[in-house]
Amino acid sequence: QVQLVESGGGLVQAGGSLRLSCAASGRTFRDYAMGWFRQAPGKEREFVAAISWSGGTTNYADSVKGRFRISRDNAKNTVTLQMNSLKPEDTAVYYCAADLYGLGSPVYEGYEHWGQGTQVTVSS
Repeated sequence: QVQLVESGGGLVQAGGSLRLSCAASGRTFRDYAMGWFRQAPGKEREFVAAISWSGGTTNYADSVKGRFRISRDNAKNTVTLQMNSLKPEDTAVYYCAADLYGLGSPVYEGYEHWGQGTQVTVSS
């Protein structure tokens, strides 16, 4: 079992940047692939980015490629999503998720553990 807590959300103008962090506790963090998903009001939860347990493999949604970067620090039990060149359509609640022995899947059903989410709002 692993517990996840996101932080770093907020309000930013279009073109700005935010850095989301997810702190994990409980079971060995490095056993998990980690993902970021988001959900806007009235929309389905969608994949944003994922990273394998080692950090050697990353996966991004087409909508964020070149703007967002996922990274992890297994010594500090954290995963980070650096978001640059933000757009109003990036506005959503962002969730951190953990997939035991996963490889960084974009499919949310594969993730066993979820954080409570953090709100990101991008104004135009």
